[in-house]
Amino acid sequence: MVADMSYKIVVDSCCELPKELLQKESFERVPLGIEIGDYHLLDDESFQQADFLRRVAAYPKCPKSSCPSPERYMEAYHVEAEHIYVVTLSSKLSGSYNSAELGKRMYREKYGEKKIHVVDSESASCGETQLALKLMELEEEGLAFEEIEKQITAFRDSMNTYFVLDNLETLRKNGRLSNIKAAVASTLNIKPIMGADKGTIIQMGQGIGMKKAITRMVDKIVDAIKGAERKRIVISHCNAKERAETVKQLLREKIRCREIMIMDTAGISSMYANDGGVIVAF
Repeated sequence: MVADMSYKIVVDSCCELPKELLQKESFERVPLGIEIGDYHLLDDESFQQADFLRRVAAYPKCPKSSCPSPERYMEAYHVEAEHIYVVTLSSKLSGSYNSAELGKRMYREKYGEKKIHVVDSESASCGETQLALKLMELEEEGLAFEEIEKQITAFRDSMNTYFVLDNLETLRKNGRLSNIKAAVASTLNIKPIMGADKGTIIQMGQGIGMKKAITRMVDKIVDAIKGAERKRIVISHCNAKERAETVKQLLREKIRCREIMIMDTAGISSMYANDGGVIVAF
């Protein structure tokens, strides 16, 4: 196993990470900002999900996010670690990826060459978690930086992110969904099963009510996953622990896999998933 600080994994705050990893020097979450009207907060360790959801529910408009500055990313790269890996929100959803790339150029102009690889997750939330955990595994196998670059790109390209949301309003108001789909879903209690296609949100199916939509999402995961016994599945939920546990139980009944993790959504994921949303990356 390599020493912790021969590498560093930087993620933006849409990435959910287990607490034990956040306490390691080899990991850093760079926070995005969130605005709910005049109320501003950083999506960092001070984030309080219950208070956030209450404020969002009381606010008639849509909360907004702002990506970290290139300078903030540059600061995260300025450490002794020889290899820096960065995992960001899909570039189709946020400016975080572009900011991280610009931070890399600024770092090199100021401090000189360094091995920095920025990964556009083409996902969010637990999709970013999957990439961060894979990077850690690859580094601890002792692979060369260039080999890790290749393997993490292949891993990203093979990864799937599915989700079912109880409330599509934030995605709709931010222009991520068509008005028709959101209107039909809210009127008829039809819950779309969504996925990511190269970072763009697509609809993959639907169910009447959350229970049926979640069951169908699990069926789609079972159909899509290959070599499940070697795979990790990560589930993130926004104030919906019971639903996340149901997804885990249904998956356990249908397939054997290496590990199933359940995570609480942080601020940005909570903003988009809304109260009750469940996201699965595999």
